[in-house]
Amino acid sequence: MIDKQGRNIEYLRISLTDVCNLRCVYCMPKDKITFMDKEKILQDDEVIKLVKLMAKCGIKKVRLTGGEPLTRKNILKIIEDIHRVPGIEEIYITTNALLLEGKEREFKEAGLKGVNISLDTLKEATYRDITRGGDLKVVLRVIDNLLDLGIKVKVNSVIIGGVNEDEILNLAALTINKKMDVRFIELMPIGAAKDLTPITNNKVKEIIKQGHVLEDEKIIGISGPAKYMKLKNALGKVGFISAISDNFCEACNRIRVTSEGFLKQCLHWNYGIDLKTLIRSGMNDEELLEIIRDKIYNKPIKHSFGKDEKDKDNRFMNEIGG
Repeated sequence: MIDKQGRNIEYLRISLTDVCNLRCVYCMPKDKITFMDKEKILQDDEVIKLVKLMAKCGIKKVRLTGGEPLTRKNILKIIEDIHRVPGIEEIYITTNALLLEGKEREFKEAGLKGVNISLDTLKEATYRDITRGGDLKVVLRVIDNLLDLGIKVKVNSVIIGGVNEDEILNLAALTINKKMDVRFIELMPIGAAKDLTPITNNKVKEIIKQGHVLEDEKIIGISGPAKYMKLKNALGKVGFISAISDNFCEACNRIRVTSEGFLKQCLHWNYGIDLKTLIRSGMNDEELLEIIRDKIYNKPIKHSFGKDEKDKDNRFMNEIGG
């Protein structure tokens, strides 16, 4: 579906839960965390109903997020059911990968096409510090298992000043011998991340150019929010998602639904509508479609990160849907 800015909105990110088995420093507070009651979360049939409605609005690609989506009890069944929805061509998940080990083949058979894995360091101690308890070795094994099965893998790396900026070259080097992408994502000033030191992707690019030989210094491709370059003779690509220093709002192709069923027109803004309440009220599909189409058509022109705006979303990232 085309919104009023002329953007083709064909990508749905839907959060299945605000629960996570980790406590990453840029996503969640260390303690005093209150998760939503289960009855407030979209139920399995409600998730599928929303995907079917979104497909009728032109959505072709679905990404399941959280929290950690693999903490959702029926995640495989949800993927299987989405895979059967007419019009949906691709299903992806964003995960920390710790709960995926040993289940990779099941997910592929369910219809999963690709996995984005949050990985900000290749040092075990730093990984434990950033995630507050994760096991790096498991993540690295899962990456290899997924690649062996032919499942697309993208690593998402957030660089934080004073924490992991010395690992930019090593993270980028993962693309040399593995056919996967490593994307550097600028720290977004949301929730727990507000107190951390961001590193711009311009600086990340300069460090990569100084430490690696590039096949081509020019950007070789753009996919959604990411711009890519390639290291010499590398199997994969290095990507940059620069929401703060070089926003991609003019090319935004996505819409979000939080785990409690709120359709967010933009990650930054609180604009949208509570679809869960409308569904549970018994509203018919035609009325729901009209509302969804209106919200997609009227997506905000751009975010306003860094400015003190009264309508911005101040929740933690696990609550919004990462």
